[in-house]
Amino acid sequence: MAAAAATFRNAVPAAERRSFWTGTPEIYFSKAIDNSRLVKMEDPRRNREMKQFGTALAVLFLLVFTYAWQHFKAIEYGYQIESAKRELSEKTEMNHALRLEDASLRDPERIDVLARRIGLVPPEPGQVIRMDGAAADSQGPVMASAVPVTIIPGQ
Repeated sequence: MAAAAATFRNAVPAAERRSFWTGTPEIYFSKAIDNSRLVKMEDPRRNREMKQFGTALAVLFLLVFTYAWQHFKAIEYGYQIESAKRELSEKTEMNHALRLEDASLRDPERIDVLARRIGLVPPEPGQVIRMDGAAADSQGPVMASAVPVTIIPGQ
């Protein structure tokens, strides 16, 4: 302290210095204290209180931590739900657009115009053979069917 006061006095200009003494100087003495012979006595009541306090603090921490975890999970699930809703609306719009495109591509008039453009013509009569009902009456090849055939013996 004395060294600090001396440097402080040197830092103040000579015009501002006071000529009189302003109090008593502070003197510090170091005193050696030997605590090696002291023995700490354990207080069972204090130990019990500290264990109860620690347990209560741990339970409180777990409750707060559980609440915070649930809260943040709820927020995260909210974001996931909003993302899924947005994705569903995008997929629904894409599905609607694809259905419109499919309907426009399957339009018979459009197919007819494209076919005539590349030189295709409508089929002549007799050029198309239907295989579903007409083939059963003729003696030609027959397509496989799931209808069981009954065989009559003797024919």
